[in-house]
Amino acid sequence: MDTPEILYEDGEALVIDKPGGLPIERPRKGGASLEDHLDALKLGFRRAPVPVHRLDTDTSGCLLLARNPKALKRFSRAFEERRVDKRYLGVVAGELPEAEGTIELALAKISSADKGWRMIPAKKGKPSVTHWRRLAAAGGNTLVEFRPETGRTHQLRVHAASGLRVPLLGDPVYGDGKGAPRTMLHAAGLVVQRDGKPPIEAVAPLPREFAALGFADG
Repeated sequence: MDTPEILYEDGEALVIDKPGGLPIERPRKGGASLEDHLDALKLGFRRAPVPVHRLDTDTSGCLLLARNPKALKRFSRAFEERRVDKRYLGVVAGELPEAEGTIELALAKISSADKGWRMIPAKKGKPSVTHWRRLAAAGGNTLVEFRPETGRTHQLRVHAASGLRVPLLGDPVYGDGKGAPRTMLHAAGLVVQRDGKPPIEAVAPLPREFAALGFADG
């Protein structure tokens, strides 16, 4: 696999367009991961860049990398303090009667021997909030813009399945895994505020899997 496209670059940050299906960390069973590309992303720097946040293996799009330890600390704090604006695009497996709304569902992790672990809505879970907007419909599916306020594990996947009551197309955990080659979720935009410097801003174009379903940029 080619080195991921660079969407933004300066002395302390890179934003790359992570391909769908590429895990950030090396899987236990082995295989390709983002770690294979970190040396190539040094771009003349002594240190390899380090991912600041996580995207699920299936999720494509904007991933922020820090180019030194001090930047990693600052960017991690920006995420914790919610000084990061994240915009995702997802295809849900059905049509939505409403045009927009806000989902508030606390999430908790459960695990079982047969299904492994997953996140579920739970009153005693961690609060999570997602704003959403319907953008287009095609082939019985809907393209949705998600703007999460919080960053819980699998938040958008669970909010689609349990909040919108239509899972993301292709999601094997919270849906039936059918209709697409992967979970159809894309980190389309990222803005990170910085003290004393212009914000980091990046936009990742929709991948071809979205175009194959009738959804394209513009």
